[in-house]
Amino acid sequence: MADQSANLLGVDRLTRSFSVRTGFGGRNHHVVQALQSVSFDVATGSTVAIVGESGCGKSTLARCVTRLIEPDEGTIVFDGIDITHLSRGALRPLRRQMAIVFQDPYTSLDPRMSVGDIVAEPLMIAGQISSADRDKRVRELLGLVGLRAADSRRYPYEFSGGQRQRIAIARAISTRPRLLVCDEPVSALDVSIQAQILNLLADLKAELGLTMVIISHNLEVVRHLADKVLVMYLGVLVEIGPTTSVFGTPAHPYSAALGASMLSPVPRGDGSEQGSVPRISGEPPSPLEPPSGCRFHPRCPIAIARCATEVPEATEIEPGHLTRCHLP
Repeated sequence: MADQSANLLGVDRLTRSFSVRTGFGGRNHHVVQALQSVSFDVATGSTVAIVGESGCGKSTLARCVTRLIEPDEGTIVFDGIDITHLSRGALRPLRRQMAIVFQDPYTSLDPRMSVGDIVAEPLMIAGQISSADRDKRVRELLGLVGLRAADSRRYPYEFSGGQRQRIAIARAISTRPRLLVCDEPVSALDVSIQAQILNLLADLKAELGLTMVIISHNLEVVRHLADKVLVMYLGVLVEIGPTTSVFGTPAHPYSAALGASMLSPVPRGDGSEQGSVPRISGEPPSPLEPPSGCRFHPRCPIAIARCATEVPEATEIEPGHLTRCHLP
């Protein structure tokens, strides 16, 4: 773990399970472990990305660290305070310092509320602003995200998807949070709009001094925004490291295959492209029955017998770059 004094967020051995019923009438009961002993730090002022295929636990992790859902085990430390088991009352002042932008701007905004009411709602709940100053602050926030002051009187259905996400971002930054968690912030948007939202997030980070956690399965988004990358597979962090290291010299076979599947070939210094990397074969195993040993071994092109029986420990490849692999 990094020096805690330099970290805004520290997560240690976080675990979360869900009860699931399957079969006719829900007669079969299963426990799905969405997160298994997840640990990482987020340095103040940095951008950390969490990547992986759909269903790997990224969104569950985002909701756990913001205490929207409760972890089963582990600790969450925010700005030096253990918030894992804080009561609602004790957590309330800290909630103003953390915010989340959800994936789908078509469902995350209340269609019955005007844009002005949506953006101002966190301020009013936190008691940070008087009714007299409300409209001024809303105009400022809309201006920050590239919308007009007059838009405060309109309703979400009158806006495009990209504009709705700008409204959601304005709401998220209204209380001047220190930590902004973005859960797939552009995946529901047209490709032509995605770059605008990403540039907006980068500008806001610089202007407001935000610390950001970006959840994404789009590695181009990650490469554009992130300082550090966490690679998840079936609820387990398989690699952590600086963005340049994880993309340039991935230590885990899943990271390498994920990058080969989702990123364009990276030119080498001599003008040639990086060598071919085996693509990921097959579908991820069911989280209802995760594989023993390394969870990636059924799909891994270099797996050995040990991978099927032993859970790999975290190995530090270089300072700040860790992986869970028997053959890093």
